[in-house]
Amino acid sequence: MEVLRIDDFNYPLPDERIAKYPLQERDHSKLLVYKDGQVSEDRFYNVGEYIPTHSLLVYNNTRVIQARLVFHKQSGARVEVFCLEPIAPHDYQLSLGSQTGCTWKTMIGNLKKWKEGRLALQVGATTLYAERLSTTGNTHEVQFTWDNPTLSFAEILDAMGELPIPPYLNRATEESDKKTYQTVYSKIKGSVAAPTAGLHFTDAVLDDLRSRGIRMSEVTLHVGAGTFQPVKTEDANQHTMHTEIIAVPRKAIEDIRDNVGHIVAVGTTSMRTLESLYFIGETLQMHVPQFVAYESEHTMTTQQSMQRLLDYLDETHQDTLHAETQIMIKPGYEFHVVNQLITNFHQPKSTLLLLVSAFVKGDWHTIYDYALSHDFRFLSYGDSSILFRR
Repeated sequence: MEVLRIDDFNYPLPDERIAKYPLQERDHSKLLVYKDGQVSEDRFYNVGEYIPTHSLLVYNNTRVIQARLVFHKQSGARVEVFCLEPIAPHDYQLSLGSQTGCTWKTMIGNLKKWKEGRLALQVGATTLYAERLSTTGNTHEVQFTWDNPTLSFAEILDAMGELPIPPYLNRATEESDKKTYQTVYSKIKGSVAAPTAGLHFTDAVLDDLRSRGIRMSEVTLHVGAGTFQPVKTEDANQHTMHTEIIAVPRKAIEDIRDNVGHIVAVGTTSMRTLESLYFIGETLQMHVPQFVAYESEHTMTTQQSMQRLLDYLDETHQDTLHAETQIMIKPGYEFHVVNQLITNFHQPKSTLLLLVSAFVKGDWHTIYDYALSHDFRFLSYGDSSILFRR
């Protein structure tokens, strides 16, 4: 595989261009429009003017959980446990719904202060206990139990956890983040980071899109902490992509099959989900490897792939497709599903910038140079763009 130099995807991002807080009105963010190599700008509340009538808009309905738990030992030492994904039960809904206990993959801050024993965190009359079971690399299996069987783990996190806003904001989570760092359509709990392209949508914008004949479908990809993981290898192909869980209802797959050529992805998480569906339909394997797109020819049409998924759901008597994806979308990728992408402005030398570059056939500099020179705000709480595939 030809070397993909990550240094070719670097650009200067001054700290003052990183939006530390969202705008007071979500849909008043700036909107960069990229089509046929040309750039213009507008406000997000006009996004419907740039989406062709009868398009299918696909968004990620995941909801961010309050995944950061802060324990204090009797010595006063602070230990932070950041829940990444469930291990037992492995299913997000079963684990978050458990009232007896669960085990999660975590990252631990100030690990040196937690050599052994259980940690305890008490809020009101309920005490949460954490016990470290094993360590793999920089992640740790932690078993959680609590002494109030009327509460689920989701309710425990809501009562005791903190919302994990991105590290590059360089500030503590504030009460307002509990609302502003969730999309207006979020409902399926499981993410440790928001699908931030969706943060610009309001009910008014969604109503405007419907009035224009634009249809909508929901998918779920629980965003992991790996979304912030920088590419540290000189050759981006040597970077190991994180695995994320996706769930796609039958209705969404039908909508995709019936609207090929007219599909708009809200954010890179929706993009990763939609493009992964093609390869799952092609192979009927429920894990999409990192480089599957580049290892052979893919001659199946998108409609054929979606129909295979629907047939598979029929044969297995399921209403929702559950799978995992590790897909890496980088320059040279052939898109099978998505025609337009709504997305924020991403970090230098990131896999998300590689994805944008792939979508616009390498012309990402045109987009980012314009944004930097026209006072656009960057990253999670920043401004938005709508990109037409080249």
